[in-house]
Amino acid sequence: MENLPVKRPNIVLIMTDQQRAGWTAASGFPLDTMPFLDGLMDTGVQFGRAYTTSPLCVPARISLVTGRYPSAHRVRQNSAARHVLRGDDLVDVLRESGYALHLAGKTHFHRKPADFDTFAAPYWHERGPAGAATPEQEAFEKWLVSLDHSVGREPAPFPLECQFPHRIVTDAISAVDGTPSDRPFFTWLSFPEPHNPYQVPEPYFSLFGEDEVPDRLAGPEGAERKGGTYTWLRRLIEEKRPGYDAEWRRYRANYCGMLRLIDDQLRRFFAHLRATGHDADTLVFFVADHGDYTGDYGLQRKGAGMPESLMRIPFAVAGPGVRPMVNRTDFVSLADLFPTICDAINVEIPPGVQGRSLWPMLTGEPYPAGEFATGYGERGFGGLSYDVDERPSLHFPYEGRTFDELNTVTQSGTTVMLRREQWKLLLDERGTGELYDLDADPAELDNRYDDPALAAIRAGLTTDLARWMIRVRDDLPQAVYTLKRAPHNWHDA
Repeated sequence: MENLPVKRPNIVLIMTDQQRAGWTAASGFPLDTMPFLDGLMDTGVQFGRAYTTSPLCVPARISLVTGRYPSAHRVRQNSAARHVLRGDDLVDVLRESGYALHLAGKTHFHRKPADFDTFAAPYWHERGPAGAATPEQEAFEKWLVSLDHSVGREPAPFPLECQFPHRIVTDAISAVDGTPSDRPFFTWLSFPEPHNPYQVPEPYFSLFGEDEVPDRLAGPEGAERKGGTYTWLRRLIEEKRPGYDAEWRRYRANYCGMLRLIDDQLRRFFAHLRATGHDADTLVFFVADHGDYTGDYGLQRKGAGMPESLMRIPFAVAGPGVRPMVNRTDFVSLADLFPTICDAINVEIPPGVQGRSLWPMLTGEPYPAGEFATGYGERGFGGLSYDVDERPSLHFPYEGRTFDELNTVTQSGTTVMLRREQWKLLLDERGTGELYDLDADPAELDNRYDDPALAAIRAGLTTDLARWMIRVRDDLPQAVYTLKRAPHNWHDA
């Protein structure tokens, strides 16, 4: 394999939680939220059309680790990680390849502490690892709980050292320093931010003013126009927190501040890598599990539908062998990360992996354009979709302020998504279709599925979608027959 580093590189995986694509200056955002990361990834490949496999944490994270789509690994809701179906995953491959494995931060997937050499986890959105906090950090965590996943209207009244990104980077530095010199390391920095609760201390709280954040694509009227789970979720939140949408600018300002806080901690981590001589031989991957409405449709967090705000993710790679470029053409997936690492360290992609290696693309080698001409995603835990006026039993009460945007209603049914060029097609289990021209309609408010003028386009997209749905049929379990494998898992090679 050409352009491989002489020795197996160290690998750093940076993963943020609920970071919407396009919210850094390098990706066109008007505010400079992550200058260090933008600069680091300017030396690598940045993807403008990267998508999650599913717009919620656990299914997406298990796709990253297994290289499989939710319909194959079978984890279609956050409470189902223990039911994963898989072959060898990223942890297996790296362990067998001699890597020291370090995790610091959020988990929310199927692996356990014993699977890693060091496990500074789990960091949730309100709690750090049990028994690891100082008294001041414990007080900070209790304060986070008191926010009830809302938007902080004042700066967090605790120092930076209490914030989870600072603690996670401290843990990761300790893990790297303890790695034997004769072993490459894999270090996963898994930040729970910029996920709710939306809070930051100074100077980050005041760094981006409410009057500076860009306007949103659509307000609450967008949720009503979209209907279905958008309308149901919007009405539920308004019922629980009347007038909550008035804080959307503060919400966005805090979100930007959280990104800068993460960025400053990444600067600290990579400064340590440079000081210890690891910067030149380390491959760096940066992804998020899914996006965030950031106020679009009058919604917070995630939950309803598969809009671009939830499905598109940041995805960039830098390090030895990677040739710098900005790729705004090819559709890539969170499921592609694992097979890409396999190629990068010259290890065979295991059976059952559905993602495709991006390594030839990253290193400037030829690759088939047709392989990456479309993107695919999935949503829903099955059954029938609930209607907008239904109120089934939930795992939280309808009374009071507390709610979970991921619930029986918002996650009901099954929807699949296909992206090609500017077009986006959605189909659900009832046969309901949506078709959007994202160039003309970035808010996805004008459903043209039944537009006669787009009949040919709809037919072509439907064929592409059918091909993807066949492609993600599971190859596992293996039995007597010999599977024909495509190099790099490319079907259009």
